[in-house]
Amino acid sequence: MRIKYIVFLIGMILLGSCSDFLEEKPLSELDSDQFFSEPDHAYSAVNSLYRTGSPSMTDGGVYSGTPLMLGGYMSGYFTNEYAGQELHVSNTQELTLNGDNIGGYLQDRWRDLYLGISRANNAIKYIPETPELGDAAKNQLLAEAKFFRAFSYYYLVRWFGPVPLTTEPYESLENLYLERSSVADVYALIESDLTEALEQGGLPTTNMVDNGKRVTAGAVATLLADVYLTMSGNPLNADRYADAATLAQEIINGTYGTYGLVQHDELSPGVVDLENSAYNKIRKADASAVEHIYIKEYDPEIGTSVYPRYSYPVALASEVLYDITNGGYLPSEGFLDLYDPALDLRAQERQYFHTIFEPTGQTFAPAPFVWHDDTAIFETANSGKDFAVYGYADVLLIAAEAIARSSGVNADAVNYLAQVRSRAYWETDLVDIETSLSALGTEAFVEEVWKERHRELVFEFRTWFDIVRTGQFPVADAPGSISFVTAVGHTTERGKSIEQKHMLLPLPGPELQRNPSLGTDNNGY
Repeated sequence: MRIKYIVFLIGMILLGSCSDFLEEKPLSELDSDQFFSEPDHAYSAVNSLYRTGSPSMTDGGVYSGTPLMLGGYMSGYFTNEYAGQELHVSNTQELTLNGDNIGGYLQDRWRDLYLGISRANNAIKYIPETPELGDAAKNQLLAEAKFFRAFSYYYLVRWFGPVPLTTEPYESLENLYLERSSVADVYALIESDLTEALEQGGLPTTNMVDNGKRVTAGAVATLLADVYLTMSGNPLNADRYADAATLAQEIINGTYGTYGLVQHDELSPGVVDLENSAYNKIRKADASAVEHIYIKEYDPEIGTSVYPRYSYPVALASEVLYDITNGGYLPSEGFLDLYDPALDLRAQERQYFHTIFEPTGQTFAPAPFVWHDDTAIFETANSGKDFAVYGYADVLLIAAEAIARSSGVNADAVNYLAQVRSRAYWETDLVDIETSLSALGTEAFVEEVWKERHRELVFEFRTWFDIVRTGQFPVADAPGSISFVTAVGHTTERGKSIEQKHMLLPLPGPELQRNPSLGTDNNGY
């Protein structure tokens, strides 16, 4: 007993003498008080947002495609050659998706987006308290963090409708299980974040390429204009067209930097050099300082782009340096019929799509040529090509639709739509296009904008978002001639009927089990 008592006493003495050691902060990770103790920490917190949350929605695997391809699969207009293996693809194509059969895939997207939101919340709370960080730097970093938080919520609300809304970092076990907030409340936060970022952030009014590929005022304004356009449609149906028009026109008029459409090179006056068309010039370049407003940066030394692998079908795997290729986003015949095969340059070989492997002459079903990267495919197997999330064409089309809805079909709306169409209809005079558009009433003109959005923005993955927003599904009556039918009740090219529940994705089954506060209403699934 005496020995045991002595051992116990020595232990207590040692514990007491080590109390200072035990109170030391761990060196392998930092808590909030430690982390935001110098300016570099604030920059690191925001830099992480360029890879997590909303930017990760453009990432993917060669077999699985990217998260933003889900809408294209749901429309029935796009397929993935590995659909039989990738259940999230086959179930969305066949409209048999639910929170269980693709629950794991949706849970990963849910987690990614909320991880970005959590990191943004942390940055927004602690950046103002960071010592030795100047006011200008604080404002800029806060603006970037709010941009990314808003963008993550923008994906969540469009995919899942009402979702939990949190603006505070998780620093305790309290309030872990939040109820879903209304769609209106989610959009209110998105609007507030983007407005504050634009008005208070002091972000540079230049393009991302010339800004070290950091978020600019133009990127924030473009996202906010898109948000206003979306808010004006389903399911919120708030009339924010005038706000979308104002912002888009400010971008066009140079308030937030100088942007424009890349133009075709010509072999002679009026004769386009097809190898150096605007679409090929954009494809070959890393990122366009003129046309690209918000980009996801890729770097062969840090994080490579998988998109070149989607530019060829599986059958070409043995012909390229990549060990794997996969037609992860192959358009159907019905989608290709949205383009005029004679008048629309985007429909010509080796513009938006291609069907011939030139070294051997082997042919294949149309695949995205816009993602073809010569160096990556034939030399290095690594692509550092940046991905364009928002471009100037998107802004022109937002402006054209929003102006028509809020002010009528005026000269500005006509010119903005005509700029996009005339670049595609390369042998048609701009004045003739404007004359034709000027004669249209509001509804007919807006449908012309929708047509151009489906054709022009296909590789920015706007197709399904526009179907949900407008409630209208594009159908080709003949190649290049498009009619719109009510989306709910329409039978897709795959023979599947679109139901109201398909206007949203199901909530992930694992998340419903984890968080009982989400309730039992699973978006109709």
